[in-house]
Formats: sequence, structure tokens, C-alpha cells
Amino acid sequence: MKKLLIISLFSLTLISFAQEDSDSIRRNELKVNVFNLIGLKVIDFSYEHLLDEQSSVGVSFFFNLKDNELSDFEDVFELYYNEKLAVTPYYRYNFLNRYTRAFFIEGFGMYNVQENFNNSGYENEYDPVVEDYEATSNNFAIGVSVGGKFVSGKGFVFEIYGGFGRNLYTSNDNIATDFVRRVGASIGFRF
Repeated sequence: MKKLLIISLFSLTLISFAQEDSDSIRRNELKVNVFNLIGLKVIDFSYEHLLDEQSSVGVSFFFNLKDNELSDFEDVFELYYNEKLAVTPYYRYNFLNRYTRAFFIEGFGMYNVQENFNNSGYENEYDPVVEDYEATSNNFAIGVSVGGKFVSGKGFVFEIYGGFGRNLYTSNDNIATDFVRRVGASIGFRF
């Protein structure tokens, strides 16, 4: 009886320590994509929840603040997103099995709204007509990304990733692109 009591108390102690360790792990992250914010005038932020050492789920929200209308010849060579907004849920698998470092592959789905400015009409020597119009397309894409993540002891997060997806559904084939990109260098905090 005494041995059973000692074994039970020892097991209870081990279980309580194991629960304490799993509860102390920070499993939520908020991040902002500084590459898109500084370089392309796009607000792109994410929330991610760690399921375990190897996997996590999250969602990104993307808002393009830049007007995509091309006003002069020099803008043709400028890099910009055709997407006006996007919501991207994702699943990540981590190959390093650590909470503080990750090399991951990501599968994502993306609802995106693409916007395009066009001009149409005809122009001849007697009657020039040029009309500007704006068109949008609601799309759904799936894709993959790869990347790396580093987390400090205080919870500061830095990650870099890149990938692409294909629009499977488009509401306006005239302006929707076949492929979407998902790139970034994000900073944030794990809590």
C-alpha cells in the first residue's frame, strides 16, 4: 500500500510538471509584413496559432493602399500588387520540431479581389475617344509557400517566406491573373 501511494504521488508530480510546461508555451502570434508595408504600401498582418512543435494554423489579412492606376510611362516598371484585398487562411508544417526556430512549408487558400484600370475606345484622326474604367474580379486561389521563422526568448518573431498560388475561380477573366504571389518579411510578437 505504501509503495502504491509513493508511486501515485510521484506520477502526480510528474504530470503536474508536464502540464506546467505545456501551459507556459506561448502559442499565439501577431505579425505585420514589413516588406509589403515599406516597399509596396500594403498593410499585411497575420495571426497564427501553434498547434504543436510541428504545425500551426493562421490567417493573413491584406489591404492594398496604393492606387494601381498607371499615370505615366515610368509607372509601368514599378512593382505593385494587382490584389486590392485578400484573406488567406493557411496551415504550416515545421520541419525542425522546435518552438523557437522553424523551416516550414505552408499550404494556403486565398480569397482575393483584383482591381485593374483600363482605357478603351478608339482613336482616329477625326474623332479621338478614350474612356477610363475600373474593373474588379473576385477570385479564389490555392498555393504553397516555404519559409523560415526565428523567435527570441522574449517572444519577438521574425519570419521570411515566399510562394505562389493559382486562381482556381475568377469572376472576371479579363483582368484576373492566373497566379498570385505570397511573399514577405514579417516581424511580430508571440504571446
